Order: sequence, then C-alpha cells, then structure tokens
Amino acid sequence: MRFGVNIPNYGDRAEPAEILRWVRHAEQLGYHLAMVSDHVALTADVERLFPAPFYDPFATLSWLAGQTSSIELGTTVIVLPYRHPLLMARMAAAIDQFSGGRLVLGVAAGWAPGEFAAVGADYRSRGRISDESLRAMKALWNNDIAKFDGSFVRFGPVATGPRPARSIPIWVGGHSTGAVRRAVLHGDAWHPTSVPPGYLEQIGMPQLRRVAEQKGRPVPALVPRIKLRTTTRPLPDRDRILGEGTLDQLRGDLAALAGLGATHVVLDTTYPGETVRKPAEHYLGLLELVASEIVDLKTGELR
Repeated sequence: MRFGVNIPNYGDRAEPAEILRWVRHAEQLGYHLAMVSDHVALTADVERLFPAPFYDPFATLSWLAGQTSSIELGTTVIVLPYRHPLLMARMAAAIDQFSGGRLVLGVAAGWAPGEFAAVGADYRSRGRISDESLRAMKALWNNDIAKFDGSFVRFGPVATGPRPARSIPIWVGGHSTGAVRRAVLHGDAWHPTSVPPGYLEQIGMPQLRRVAEQKGRPVPALVPRIKLRTTTRPLPDRDRILGEGTLDQLRGDLAALAGLGATHVVLDTTYPGETVRKPAEHYLGLLELVASEIVDLKTGELR
C-alpha cells in the first residue's frame, strides 16, 4: 500500500507556513501523498466541522507543486457541483503540469445544503451534476478541442489546453449507492472516509463489486481515508471508526485494508474539538510514529 496524509488547510492554525511545514514533513518521512479538503462558503453547517479560514484547494496545491518534488498532491475531496467543469478541468490540468504529473483528484457530490444555497448550486441534482462534470472533464483532458451537451453541463467546441501531464487519477468519495455507482462508472478508485470496522468488508466492497459486475466495468481500487487518532486503551469497535484506538488497533485496521486490496490509505489526524487543543507537533509526531513503527513507507508493507 501507499500512504497519504490529509493536510489541514482550514482552521485557526491554517496559514501558508504551517501548511507547507506539514507537507514537507510528510515528504521527508517518505509519505506518498498529501491531500487537502474543499469548501467554498463556510455556512453554519460547514463551519461546525471546518472552521475558517479555509484555503482553496486548487490554489493551495498549485503553490505546493512548486514547493515539493516527489510527493503526490491531491484533494479529499473537491465538491463537483460548486464549480463549472471547464474551470475545474483547466485548474487540475495546470496543477498536474506544474507538479510534473503528481495530481490525484478526489471528488464527491457534496453534503451541505447551506453551502449549496450560498454558491447557487442545485443540491437536489448534485449527483447527476457530478456525473456529468466528470464526463465533461475527461472530454476536456483527452481532446485538444472538446464539446459537451448534457442536461446540466453544456459547452463547446472549445480549445482546452494545457492537457494534463498524465491521466489524472480520479478518486470518488461517498458511501451512497449513487457514489458507489459513480466510482464504478467514472472513477479510478473509490475513496470512502470515516467508516467503522467491518463496514468495508461486509457492506462497502461487496456493493462495489456488485455494481461493477452489473455495469460490466472493472472494480475500482480501494483508497480509503481513515483517522489517525491514538488512545492508550483499546476502543470497542462499536464506538470507533477505522484508525481510532491503540497502535495495535491501527495495525489491525491497516492489515484488514491490505487484505481487502487497498492500494492507498490516507491518514487523517483531524478530530472535531480536539485538533485545536493539541500542538501541531503532536500530530506530526503521530506521522513519525506510523512511519517508524507501523509501516515501511519505502516498501509499503506493514511492520
């Protein structure tokens, strides 16, 4: 497996120097991927979990492309209905060019009704808009001149350069039936987040395989984002999500993901109400601990 880090690009500690410190620390430790989140309008439903300020992911990754050399850069996740696919495709292609082909684009349909209203996006049609946006973006990336005529997205013919440096991997987030179908039809990987132990084995992966078989498509890669929150005493499985608990529980969670065929795991140190109480060194230390005692980042194997 390859391992990534969810970099906090929001909250009272978010500032350029701190974001850069997190990413460079992850790169120096040998982590394979640094990812940032997306919100546009911090309405009450959003700011409860993602406090201001919130640095735009496209601008942040464009800046980080010139500040790093080897670590892949990604989003976990872009909310597709907030921006026109022409804009997203161009920004993503430029970042991929600036980084030398290191962009991973995690996407989802979104969840916050207040934010949808603030940006004038259609909340009820967000799934269908997301599907069309992905199809349109691929048309823009794969053709020098592209056009698209859908129910929600229409453009063209338009010149689209620059095209990406590589075929940008698309990670589709979400746990709904629509999200799983979207991952199968339009994604390279399925990117579930914050799920309890046993969910992927008993529910998520069987559903993903079933949809892939129904659609006659290959099963997307499994690339989950899990918490990195350690405790001194074991937590009951009914009271935790993957990545929470003792180091032995973390080892067990990662071993289970390896057994399911996960190709990437993104570690997320953020935790509502706790993140602001502990210094950044605590979380950077957790990343060091994982790299020294849990996984061999050079080989991707568990220790």
